[in-house]
Amino acid sequence: MVPAALVQRTIELQQGKLSSNGALVVNTGKFTGRSPKDRYIVDDNITRDDVDWGDINIPISPDTYKDLYKKFENYIAGLDEIYARESYACASNKYRLFIDVYTEYPWQNLFAHNMFLRLSEEELKTFKADWKILAFPGVKADPKLHGTRQENFSIINFTEKTILIGGTAYTGEIKKGIFSVLNFVLPKVRNVLSMHCSANVGAKSDTALFFGLSGTGKTTLSNDPDRRLIGDDEHGWSTSNIYNLEGGCYAKTIDLSESKEPQIYKAIKFGAMLENIGFKQDEVTPNYEDISITQNTRVSYPIYHIDNIMYNSRGDVPKNIFFLTCDAFGVLPPISKLTKEQAMYHFLSGYTAKIAGTEEGITEPQATFSSCFGAPFLPLHPTAYAELLGKKLEEGVVTGDGKINVWLINTGWTGGKYGEGSRIELSFTRAMIKAALNGDLNKVEYNDDNLFRLNVPQECPDVPNAILNPRDTWRNGKDYDAMAEKLAGLFRENFKNFESKADMSLQQAGPVVS
Repeated sequence: MVPAALVQRTIELQQGKLSSNGALVVNTGKFTGRSPKDRYIVDDNITRDDVDWGDINIPISPDTYKDLYKKFENYIAGLDEIYARESYACASNKYRLFIDVYTEYPWQNLFAHNMFLRLSEEELKTFKADWKILAFPGVKADPKLHGTRQENFSIINFTEKTILIGGTAYTGEIKKGIFSVLNFVLPKVRNVLSMHCSANVGAKSDTALFFGLSGTGKTTLSNDPDRRLIGDDEHGWSTSNIYNLEGGCYAKTIDLSESKEPQIYKAIKFGAMLENIGFKQDEVTPNYEDISITQNTRVSYPIYHIDNIMYNSRGDVPKNIFFLTCDAFGVLPPISKLTKEQAMYHFLSGYTAKIAGTEEGITEPQATFSSCFGAPFLPLHPTAYAELLGKKLEEGVVTGDGKINVWLINTGWTGGKYGEGSRIELSFTRAMIKAALNGDLNKVEYNDDNLFRLNVPQECPDVPNAILNPRDTWRNGKDYDAMAEKLAGLFRENFKNFESKADMSLQQAGPVVS
């Protein structure tokens, strides 16, 4: 069904309504976010020796999968209608993954239309699926019988090339299920680095990648009116280019405004789908400040809803890579340049910090580490992705100085930790990224950070020199030293998870051991 028909059917079934901007609004029910502890991978001959089993990749038996698949078949046989879609992932002709998506609700199928890449009429004539997704919230597991934690589940079967999603209507499970598949297939079989990042392209066809966890500014900083967007969340890095794994965007809408995020705001129109938002008093105008249902309010829309995009969803090998971190300890430089080994180290670490007030019980900054900036979606051991990143950095051939620059950007605090210092001004961060993209920082002198071993520029256009060295911004140097050593210790403790599979050069790329 075309998007308009799916919207109409959703309204007919009283499962959603149109907002004042034309977007369809739905409520995903009990689950308003992913449930990573209920995501399973079938333990079989394909996965047994390669998957990094543990709290993230939870094994489930082939027999349990068969029982649940049979439950899907019986449930579907009793429905009057289901919704099917033929689509694909990977905006590269060489690496396409064709997908059949079957859903219980029409608006789930609209999400698939928005998020996966869309086939032409000619392509549909010869379509043959590589993978199949069954997303039926009405199918529930029996924890006692199936060994699941709850009634909801998401199961990936690499032998059957099928994803089962039951007991939850949260659409993000569909998107991230395929991303997990690609994170297994692309690096292992295709020698492609799959990445949880945004990407854009400048006027000189220079590609930039932006990695960062929630709250680091990834969406804000990658949406640049002077650069064209490849994609906002998932990409592949082959030998010749960067390409989007998706065909749309799934953006957070909490506190969304036209002034802060103009591209996202304007993309919310007919064809887009808003999830779990509230309304203003007229009950048709979205209230993006309303978190009564969830803080994880979302919108999905096809990427062509954004004007300034790369229409083939591809770009050249990157010239600049940015690792974004919101350091609430206030000790990391606002910008520093990384060696290949340091890039691999910080890629493995995936550091940012939660601040007081963001979650109950947090009274001081808490370090958060998510391997490769996307740990919940990595079937392989994180070092496999870091090693592939290192190879890509060595192989990458770009214009200018002939190498790929990797930068660590602190979008967090300066002059003290959270509650004492101040957040680095967005205008300064934008200026630093602009200077890196323009090559201005290739012409300046650098100082070595003695603790974190980072290369810090001594100057940067349109940025006060005084903020470039974080220790100089603190009133008391000894207080800075103590806080810096605390964060360095957290880095070192976290990296113990990888020491058994990381070579010595990588281990030595982190903070100095006291």
